[in-house]
Amino acid sequence: MSFRHGLRLLYCQLSLFSRELNRPWCRYVSSSLALSSEKRASDFNSFVARTNTCGELRSAHVGQEVTLCGWIQYQRQGLFLVLRDFQGLTQIIIPQDEAHSHVKKVLYDAPVESVVRVTGTVTSRPPGQKNPRMPTGDIEVKVKTAEVLNSCKKLPFEIKDFIKKSEALRMQYRYLDLRSFQMQHNLRLRSQMVMKMREYLCNLHGFVDVETPTLFKRTPGGAKEFVVPSREPGKFYCLPQSPQQFKQLLMIGGLDRYFQVARCYRDEGSKPDRQPEFTQIDIEMSFVDQAGIQRLIEGLLQYSWPIERAPITTPFPSMSYAEALAEYGTDKPDTRFGMKIIDVSDMFRSVEIGFVQNAVNKPQGTVKAICIPQGARHLQNKDFQSLKESAKSQFSQEVLHLILKPDESLKSPLSKFLSEEQQSELIQALKVQADDVVLLAAGEHEKVCLVLGNMRLESANLLESRGLVLRDPTAFHFLWVVDFPLFLHKEENPAELESAHHPFTAPHPSDTSLLYSEPAKVRSQHYDLVLNGSEIGGGSIRIHNAEQQRFVLETVLKEDPELLSHLLEALKCGAPPHGGIALGLDRLICLVAGAPSIRDVIAFPKSFKGRDLMSNAPDYITPEELEPYHIQVAWPAAEAEANKN
Repeated sequence: MSFRHGLRLLYCQLSLFSRELNRPWCRYVSSSLALSSEKRASDFNSFVARTNTCGELRSAHVGQEVTLCGWIQYQRQGLFLVLRDFQGLTQIIIPQDEAHSHVKKVLYDAPVESVVRVTGTVTSRPPGQKNPRMPTGDIEVKVKTAEVLNSCKKLPFEIKDFIKKSEALRMQYRYLDLRSFQMQHNLRLRSQMVMKMREYLCNLHGFVDVETPTLFKRTPGGAKEFVVPSREPGKFYCLPQSPQQFKQLLMIGGLDRYFQVARCYRDEGSKPDRQPEFTQIDIEMSFVDQAGIQRLIEGLLQYSWPIERAPITTPFPSMSYAEALAEYGTDKPDTRFGMKIIDVSDMFRSVEIGFVQNAVNKPQGTVKAICIPQGARHLQNKDFQSLKESAKSQFSQEVLHLILKPDESLKSPLSKFLSEEQQSELIQALKVQADDVVLLAAGEHEKVCLVLGNMRLESANLLESRGLVLRDPTAFHFLWVVDFPLFLHKEENPAELESAHHPFTAPHPSDTSLLYSEPAKVRSQHYDLVLNGSEIGGGSIRIHNAEQQRFVLETVLKEDPELLSHLLEALKCGAPPHGGIALGLDRLICLVAGAPSIRDVIAFPKSFKGRDLMSNAPDYITPEELEPYHIQVAWPAAEAEANKN
C-alpha cells in the first residue's frame, strides 16, 4: 500500500470518530478546556510528562516539537495511529525509514488502548487530507521517539461512543466506560458547575462550607435509612438521608450561612433513576424567608450555568401546589408543552351518563379533560387502549377518548349523550381542532388530576416517538412550586398524618392557628424547584420554636420526641429563624448534560437494584467478622439450605 493511499484510508476511518467529536457535548469538551489560550493550555501540562494534550494542537503549533501521552484509539497497518486523551484526538504519523525502525515496531506492536508517550514534530496535513470535523484536523505529528507505557489486553468493548454497549456491561467495566468522550464531558461539566457554585456561595455571599457526620442516628419520618452496626450490643448508627438536623444545629450555633456538597443515603430499594447514595448541594441560612432562598438559588444557577447552554432568565415562575395539580396533574409540571387539564364539570352536569352523574354529585367530584393535538393522525387504537389500561391499572380510573373529525363532529360513544350545543361548548373549552383527541375522566378531584397528568406525559411520549416534537430538548423551563400541604394522610391508615416534606417544616404563617385544630388543612412553607418536569430541589422554612416542634412530632405525627431530644433542646437555646434548600446535583447535571440517566453523570453509580456491578457490592462477610458487632444473619430457608450444601 502506498503512503498516500494509506492516508486516504485513514481519513475515511477517522470520519467516524470526528462525527463523534462534532456532537454538542464533544464540542463542549473542546471549548470548555480552552484550547486557544496558551496560558490555559499550560494548566493541563504542568507537572506531567507531556508538552501538550491530544486535543490541543492547531496550525499555530506547526514546526514545534511536542510530547503527547494517551491511549491508542486506532491504528492503521503501521502507517498511522490516532492518540486519544481526555481532551481529544491527534493523528500520529509513524516513520517508515530504516533509521526509525525501532519506533515503527514499538507502535505497530502496541495493541489498541495501550498507553503510549510519543515525541515528534507538528506538521500540516497534506492538501486534501485535512479533516474539518476534527478540532486537530489541520495537523499531524511525525513521531521521532515512542514508548509504550502500558500495553492493553483485549477489552470487552471498544472505547468509542458510537459503539452500543449494555448499561450492565458499562457498569461492570466502569473504569473503561469512563474513557469515553461522553463520560469525560459529563464529569467535567459536573466539576465545573460545582466549582462555580462554591465560588458563588463562599466567595460572593459569605457561606461557610462545613462537613457534617456520616454516622448519625435514626430520623423519624421520611425515607428509610441504612443502618450501620456498632460494637455496642443492639446499637446502630444510621447513614443520614440528608444533613437536615446538622444544618439546623449550625444555624443555632450562629454560623449564619452554611453549604455543603453533601453525600446522602436512602434505602429506597429498586426505584428507577434513583441511587441509594447521592449528592446534594445543601444550603441553610438564618434570618431568611422563602423569597430570599428563591433569589439565592436563581442567582446560584445563573452564575454556575454553562455558557454553552442557552442562558436562563430570572426570576423563575412560581405556581402553587393546588394549581400544579389542577392544571398538570403533578407537583412537578413539565411546562415546555401545553395539553393542560381543563375542568369541564359544568357542561357535564346535565349529561345523563351514570358514572358522570355519580362523579359531579359528590363533594370532591369533577369531570376533567386534556386535548392531544393531532392525536388521531399519530395515535392508533392500540395506543388509546394502552392509555386506558394504564389509567385503570395504576389509578383504578376509567378514561374515555373523543376524536374531532374533519367535519367537526365528535367520534365517540359519548357523543350520542351530548347535544350539539354541548359538543360545541366542549370543543371551544378545550380549543379542539380537527384530528385532535380528547381524553376525559370523571371522579374525585385529586385522582382525576393525577390520572390525566399521567396520560398527558404518556401521550407526549407516544407523539414524540412518532416524530412530533412537543418538548424542546434544548429548552430549560424552571418552576417554583409552593404552598404544599404540611401533612398528608397515610396511605396505609388515612386516619393518621405524615409529613409531606419532613417534620421540621414550618407551617404557612396564615395557617398557623389551624395546626392545633385542623392540621390536615395546613399549608407549609415548603418549596420545590422543578426543571423540565423533574424535581431538582426542595426546601423549606424550618420550625424554630421548640414547643411547636414538639407538638408536631408528638401530637400530629405520633412520633417519639425523645428521638430528637438534642434538637428540641437546641431549639430552646435561642434558635434564630432559618430556612434552606437542597439541590439534587445528580439530577440537575443529568438534565443540563442531556444524559438519559443520572447514572451517566456519576463516576461510579449503583445499578437499578442498588448493586455495584464492578466490585459486586454488597457482599457477604464471615460470621467471625460479624461477631464484634453482636450480629447473626437469619438466612432465608433456600439460602440456608444452599449454605449447608
